[in-house]
Amino acid sequence: MRPDRSLKGLLHRYEVNASHLPSSTGRVTIVAKQKRVEISDPRAIRALAHPARQLIIDELYSGRVLTATECAELAGLTPSATSYHLRALERWGLIERAESSEDGRERPWRALGTGLKIASQSEGAGRLATQAMMRGYVDRLIEQFEELPADDPWEELSSLSRSRLWLTHDEATELANEVTALIDKYRKGRSATERPAGTRTVSTLVAIVPTGKPPEQS
Repeated sequence: MRPDRSLKGLLHRYEVNASHLPSSTGRVTIVAKQKRVEISDPRAIRALAHPARQLIIDELYSGRVLTATECAELAGLTPSATSYHLRALERWGLIERAESSEDGRERPWRALGTGLKIASQSEGAGRLATQAMMRGYVDRLIEQFEELPADDPWEELSSLSRSRLWLTHDEATELANEVTALIDKYRKGRSATERPAGTRTVSTLVAIVPTGKPPEQS
């Protein structure tokens, strides 16, 4: 029997939560190895929490270079409203202006890296913004799961999994680092504009969430 692919069935089988990893200092950090942009400043996280900005960031961090007009069409906003959001993302070091387009009429935008990591904030508006963003990511992933046609030849690869592990703090840190390294391994420098024939986008969402009470100090 084919498994229940409805939203209700999916949520019944899986629980996905936001990733709570140790944050770094500063506003934005760019990791040189994969040029992954890491955000820890609560204000930068709040700047990214707007739904329209998330849509734009998703496209730009996939390797696309888009004008404000193209971003407006993507987000369903006016060009002037979209320009406001783009300038906010630029101000927090998430995107930058690219070279002028061939026709010279509108200078496009591009991401500052090939990946984006959002570190959690332990309190305040930064944490609320992080949680709102993660809910948005989960919702979009579920939509993609439901929209995948049953006759798609790659359908059998779609999956979500949930595990409960008993780990020390060092082991949990090691797990987070290994998962990040594995995702980076499969990036292979590919993007929406530079990729081999036969490839397609595969969305991933990894969550590592400490639960229960912390162990008592001896």
